[in-house]
Amino acid sequence: IEQVFGWAKTVAGFRRTRYRGQRRTQFAAHLVGAAYNLLRVALLRLAAAT
Repeated sequence: IEQVFGWAKTVAGFRRTRYRGQRRTQFAAHLVGAAYNLLRVALLRLAAAT
């Protein structure tokens, strides 16, 4: 799980939020999580194809 946090902070730029309010910040965090999952699925499919 720490790999996800590290990726979010370094690659996704989520070290500090740019939104105010819990709902907007939570929505942004969900988008970062979805992006990480999409990248992970793509890499797993690529690894399975080789």
